[in-house]
Amino acid sequence: MSGTQQDVAEEKTFFGHPRGLMTLFTTELWERFSYYGMRAILLLYLTDQAHGLGLGESLGQAVVSIYGASVYLLSVLGGWFADRVFGARRTVLYGGTVIVAGHLCLALPSTGPAYAGIALVALGTGLLKPNVSTMVGTLYEQGDARRDSAFSIFYMGINIGSFSAPFVVGFLRREFGFHVAFAAAAVGMTLALVAYLLGRRTLHGRGDTPPNPLTAADRPTMIKVSAAVLALLAVVFAWSAWRSGGVGPRPVVDAISYVCFLAPIAYFVMLLRSPLVTPVERQRVRAYIPLFIAAMLFFMLFEQAATTLTTFAADRTQLELFGVEISPEFFQSVNPFSIIVLAPVFAVIWIRLGDRGPSIGQKFATGLLLAGLSFAVMALASSVAGDNLASPLWLVAVYVIQTLGELFLSPVGLAATTVLAPRAFLSQMMALWFLAPAAGQAITAQLVQATEDASDTAYFGGLAVVTIVVAFVVFALAPWIRRHTDVRETS
Repeated sequence: MSGTQQDVAEEKTFFGHPRGLMTLFTTELWERFSYYGMRAILLLYLTDQAHGLGLGESLGQAVVSIYGASVYLLSVLGGWFADRVFGARRTVLYGGTVIVAGHLCLALPSTGPAYAGIALVALGTGLLKPNVSTMVGTLYEQGDARRDSAFSIFYMGINIGSFSAPFVVGFLRREFGFHVAFAAAAVGMTLALVAYLLGRRTLHGRGDTPPNPLTAADRPTMIKVSAAVLALLAVVFAWSAWRSGGVGPRPVVDAISYVCFLAPIAYFVMLLRSPLVTPVERQRVRAYIPLFIAAMLFFMLFEQAATTLTTFAADRTQLELFGVEISPEFFQSVNPFSIIVLAPVFAVIWIRLGDRGPSIGQKFATGLLLAGLSFAVMALASSVAGDNLASPLWLVAVYVIQTLGELFLSPVGLAATTVLAPRAFLSQMMALWFLAPAAGQAITAQLVQATEDASDTAYFGGLAVVTIVVAFVVFALAPWIRRHTDVRETS
């Protein structure tokens, strides 16, 4: 046994898991505090006529959606830097530093720094997000029964941060204004970096080196590819500006939407054609495609917590619960609170069921079905309320239903991605996973503008029907997905 392996075997554990899980758990907890703290108030800031940027409702929702899409789209860049240049550990460190700079820009009371801050937070989160999750996967060997449980515990850390953030940031917004609230998000990210640096030894060198380092022979090709990508981006943005009749938030939203639609297609083509991907790995990638589509539609609905559901909370909901006055930000804490309560239960269930539990495809289909049902509840709430304010319990119920769907799909998707990833594309496969919410939110950015005049009942009800139909299609494909993703059968 090598020295490193012996150290890992002899060290104390974190709830039966490697100590490195605690380091990544703490880092992600504070990073999510900063991210969700900003997300909870971003739409309110963009649309506030007196103290914000004064955008219209539908455009503000589109900007928030495309900001969220950009976070996940830039995960491609984060995965590439981790796999080819810096390794996952340093990429996480650099990303966190950029996020702090972005939140500090948002803390400045000026329009220019505000947009720069939004862009910096998106870039930094793209560098950080896929690589923290990838490093969790590297703590375990193939076939380790603790993997799904580890991701559920890791996911609980995410939700402790995201649960507390809306309360803290919402309080600061009400008492001191938007910019002090954004500064609190910067503090949260700084704490994430401190936890990460202090816990470096517990990772035992995992993520220190890129698995597929860029060589001198690779550079000419990379320069050509980079130039082609930049040229394509320039053409897309120019075309969007021409269609919109000028430069502004709307053409930026449209351009990023198009990129979010094209990026996952390009990624799947690259993985399926790469000589570094073995035939068995290619088979798994093909079976991953319907899982990706299910995840994309799930997150299209789920991520509307920061857009259409926030608008419904602010404009069409009674802001009093059990005699206590609440704010629109409160509802964004319902989901993470539910995760904190339910994630350990799901972790135990998956371990006890083992091979007798539902397959990956069945879990994804169930998660998507629950998301569709949550929007059916939203349509019902809108219809019942009519011209009156809806009870806050409707939104609470919606978030709880979405939480159940999330626990079926999201941590399972993270774990499945690390298992099914081609060896040469570990971090980049995780980046592909994050392109699902990017594409989903890009769809939302277009939908909220195209359906600006539609009623809430029609909007939520239409999306519910489409999602539920696709969920049953994924249920039908589940046996085929299982045959092509079972590591034991195909390795």
